[in-house]
Amino acid sequence: MKIISANWLVTCDENNSIIKNGAVAFDDKIQDIDTLSNIEKKYPNIQIEKLPKNSVLMPGLINSHVHLEFSGNTTTLKYGNFYSWLNSVIKHREDLINKANSKLILSKLNKMKKTGTTTIGAISSYSFDLDACVKSPLNKVFFCEIIGTKGDMIDTLFADFKDRLSIAKKYKSKNFIPAIAIHSPYSVHPFLVRETLKLAREENLPVTSHFLESKEEFEWLHKDEGSFVEFFKNFLGQEQSVTRPMEFLNLFSNIKNLSFTHCVEASSTDFEKIKTLGASVNHCVTSNRLLNNTKLDLGKLKDIPFTIGTDGLSSNNSLSMFDELRNVLMSHYDKNVLEFATLLLRAATINGSRAMGLNKGSLSKDFDADMITFNLPDEIEDKEDLAMQIILHTKFVDKIIIGGEFV
Repeated sequence: MKIISANWLVTCDENNSIIKNGAVAFDDKIQDIDTLSNIEKKYPNIQIEKLPKNSVLMPGLINSHVHLEFSGNTTTLKYGNFYSWLNSVIKHREDLINKANSKLILSKLNKMKKTGTTTIGAISSYSFDLDACVKSPLNKVFFCEIIGTKGDMIDTLFADFKDRLSIAKKYKSKNFIPAIAIHSPYSVHPFLVRETLKLAREENLPVTSHFLESKEEFEWLHKDEGSFVEFFKNFLGQEQSVTRPMEFLNLFSNIKNLSFTHCVEASSTDFEKIKTLGASVNHCVTSNRLLNNTKLDLGKLKDIPFTIGTDGLSSNNSLSMFDELRNVLMSHYDKNVLEFATLLLRAATINGSRAMGLNKGSLSKDFDADMITFNLPDEIEDKEDLAMQIILHTKFVDKIIIGGEFV
């Protein structure tokens, strides 16, 4: 067993507890958490690693939604609205995928680790990121994605998806969990959704899906109008959407670990359905700003938990969760900054863990020992300011502990 202590322990537990001058005893799981003086009395024969002044110990960050296969993008893709971006992705897809080899993706994963991420929900369209994910020490929930709306291609698309999922399952381990992604209601045929979700239920796999990310998607799915009319006619020979939003959501019943990403154009009725499904919402504010010029209305979520994701470098300039947290904090300017910062740390830890069915994201007994440490630039007088100051000032972390091991 190891023990580490810090000036501040941010637990991200049910009560948002903060322990001043605290310590954590752990092996692969957290065995005890208390004040340093109490831990010293309980474990007099175990050496304690004491972190320096203004130190913080908290759960590792959980990036619930990230695409790695387009990590070769910097200035290539077009931003401003979703339809322009989508066309630029199609135009440059092959070049960007070729750029994002395993070496490049591993370098991005390593930088994510240095910026405090210990767990990712990786959305994989082609499994070109599989090798890098397997090699990385980060915890991965690897979402094999299915996409396709053409009825005459269903068998081929489903066979390809099952092959990719089967390969991913060969690498299953305590830090690599195979999972399923349904791309979106506009891009996946209902038959494929049903058959894929049947697999998820049979094997108890986590599931995620994009949902109502853009105005263009909203107009197409609700009215068969807008920019997507041209897109689907030109590329797929379709003049009508294959499903409607509520029809799509109705297919997701009885999925244990379920999340929907973006939801910026979702209605109150949509959110009521998402709530009854027991799902979470993955919030990717930077991507939404660059592609859609709007953001998720958190007020509509009510009791639906939300998580934080960076999306990919196709629609973000950073995969750092602290960068993303700063952007979320600044974007939702209607929220009380102190209260909202505390909520955001939970969204980036315990909420992400629960969305993917993990035992992480909190400094609590019997949780996995995934932790990060860093130092703030100066002292904190009031602990109610701590979450906000962490988000404002942290760019890199000093120590990363995954499964009880320093990595």
